[in-house]
Amino acid sequence: METLIFGAGGMGRAIEAAILDRGWPAPHILGRPAEGRHDSATIPVVDVVFEASLGPAVAANLTAALAAGNRAFVIATTAWEADRALVASLLVGHGATAVAAPNFSLGVALFARLVEEAARLFGPLEAYDPFLVEWHRRTKVDRPSGTAKELARRILAVHPRKRRLVAPDRDGAPEPDELDVAVVRAGASPGMHLVGFDAPGETIELRLTARDRSAYAAGALAAAEWLLAEPRAPGLHGFDPIVDALVARGSVGGSGVGPAAEETRTTGAVAAAALPAPDPHASEVAR
Repeated sequence: METLIFGAGGMGRAIEAAILDRGWPAPHILGRPAEGRHDSATIPVVDVVFEASLGPAVAANLTAALAAGNRAFVIATTAWEADRALVASLLVGHGATAVAAPNFSLGVALFARLVEEAARLFGPLEAYDPFLVEWHRRTKVDRPSGTAKELARRILAVHPRKRRLVAPDRDGAPEPDELDVAVVRAGASPGMHLVGFDAPGETIELRLTARDRSAYAAGALAAAEWLLAEPRAPGLHGFDPIVDALVARGSVGGSGVGPAAEETRTTGAVAAAALPAPDPHASEVAR
């Protein structure tokens, strides 16, 4: 499989390592262009383009890659929500397809389903108040993370009392219908997300801690394989169809998704269920 990676940062290099580990040809890697935008004449035509640069560059990078003739994309970049409509329009207009997700880790995708089911179970019990904490390395710019936004979206979608997030710049206690999201930026952590339900006599916590970016990269490769397995409708697709296919197969080894690089710790019994697809534009993959 011939590939191109926009972005020579941590995520781009993780995808490169995963590609080489699979025995695929070495990818073309394009870092930040000297003149602000990539020239389509310098972009090769490949089977799949991985977008792993910076949010503000996504639309421009896709524009250049589409002009060069590329038609399959995996968008693994943060903070490009403002360009969602433009990106979707570009893809459809060129008959191109992309998979985009806030996080390409299989563990994160299943963790999000656990969180939503937990919110559904605890929601009717007024004593159990939900909260969310996320911790990333000091240099991560977006806050809260895209994964935290997606987890919060899932909680708000099913919880009977929570309707909105606490404004990040507001003082005082949260209102009863507000979900509090705490953000920590310190050290070198590649990502920790904790969702809790606190009551007077106990606290139930669901926690996922990433050790490195290998799980994100493995999921991105699985998304690329899914794109090429059969014709897909032009436009943006979420990660859930790939997750469902991997779970149904009962094995991740043959799909480019290796052993998860995160650990999920749960306190209390929570039932997992298939849930609606996430917003593909709440982006998170750590850069």
